Amino acid sequence: MSLPRVIAVLALSLMLALGPARAATEDEMMGFIVDNTISHIGHNFYYEFTDRLRATSRLDFNLVVNERPDARWGSLVSVEYEREVLYRRFLPPNTTQLKDEAVAAADLVKQLIIERKLQRMLQDTTDLERDEL
Repeated sequence: MSLPRVIAVLALSLMLALGPARAATEDEMMGFIVDNTISHIGHNFYYEFTDRLRATSRLDFNLVVNERPDARWGSLVSVEYEREVLYRRFLPPNTTQLKDEAVAAADLVKQLIIERKLQRMLQDTTDLERDEL
């Protein structure tokens, strides 16, 4: 057997050993936090939020930070994980406690993501796959 053929056989056997679930998770790129903020308040929240997440977690997930500014109430900021809103709060126009709010939001989102991953791992999928539930 030639060397390229041996390498191909080893690669195929490695792919089969890892299974399709492992290959599917490696295809998706992780660690993105998309910034859909508009105002100065939203940008500052995004900066503090991502700074805290990068400092405290491995970022093996993707998030979207959305903002809907309102002249009367401030800005409605939400954080989505896998198309599900994990955090939603009005940020007042004064930005004195913005850093504390962003740090608390990052800690809460990180904890909720860990809980969701644990639930997914412990879910009984003997009859149906996860996407069919």
